[in-house]
Amino acid sequence: MKILVTGTAGFIGFYVAKALLEAGHEIVGLDNINNYYDVNLKYGRLSESGINPSDIVYNTYCQSSKYPNYRFIRLNLEDKENLFNVFEQHHFDKVCHLAAQPGVRYSLENPYAYIDSNIVGFLHILEGCRQYKIKHLVFASSSSVYGNNNRTPFSEKDRVDEPVSLYAATKRSNELMAYTYANLYGFQITGLRFFTVYGPWGRPDMAPMLFADAILRGEPIKVFNKGDLYRDFTYVTDIAEGVCKVLFKETPQKDLYALYNIGCSQPVYLMDFIHTLEEHLGKKAKMEFLTMQAGDVYQTYADTTLLKRDFNYKPSISLQIGIKEFVKWYISEKNPIK
Repeated sequence: MKILVTGTAGFIGFYVAKALLEAGHEIVGLDNINNYYDVNLKYGRLSESGINPSDIVYNTYCQSSKYPNYRFIRLNLEDKENLFNVFEQHHFDKVCHLAAQPGVRYSLENPYAYIDSNIVGFLHILEGCRQYKIKHLVFASSSSVYGNNNRTPFSEKDRVDEPVSLYAATKRSNELMAYTYANLYGFQITGLRFFTVYGPWGRPDMAPMLFADAILRGEPIKVFNKGDLYRDFTYVTDIAEGVCKVLFKETPQKDLYALYNIGCSQPVYLMDFIHTLEEHLGKKAKMEFLTMQAGDVYQTYADTTLLKRDFNYKPSISLQIGIKEFVKWYISEKNPIK
């Protein structure tokens, strides 16, 4: 199949594209390579996929030297004309939309970036899928839509109308927009609410990278809510496998829109996560205990019953193995920003 995957210079998009390529599918990867975090990490992921960073020019295709069935284009989601040209040229069977402006805390500082990418950009993806007759769109939502939900584990049936960050509000908006398009225009759309994803090539604004960097430098790590937090940490290859399963599921006509949690469903106490990281880094952390940060939530905990029922989804990578693999990559020469 021919598939558009957006966000392939990003963390999850990089792994999903790799899984699809190794399964023999033809992939066009798209990313704007913005500077929300160190672009060397984004270029490093692309290099790992056979895309030469020196060949990357805006709105120009690059051929992978590693995968004959992979081409990459640098493009903004807000650039409707050129985005629609990509749809028109390739006649995609399916679209996996993983590109977005991420980060709960950054949304407090730069709200316009979230509207441009996550609202306007997502509308362009929906319109591209509608106009060019895409069979199935899978898009990334987030566990942040649950806000300060007191019920655990978080279920797709829970109320999600009280987001605590603009990032969360844009992701909930995406879900509503997708529901409308699926029902108005009759094509299949599936949203995935990602919980905390970690692993090699992860984002430097996320806890594993922030903590590993500080521990190895002998600097204090910031531990919010004095460490009394729980996160549903899920290893990235488990996530990528789940995304691929969902992408190829054909649903009955009456169920054009679907929404699933995707996580490990085993929340980890933040202090336990830190101690596991210390163990594999071989160094104790200095800790600066702080109060709860604005926009954060106390606990994320995925109820993945529906995903298990419909796709036989079952994460297989334990925290011990996942942290071991992350640290192995982090201290290696493959990490372009260590």
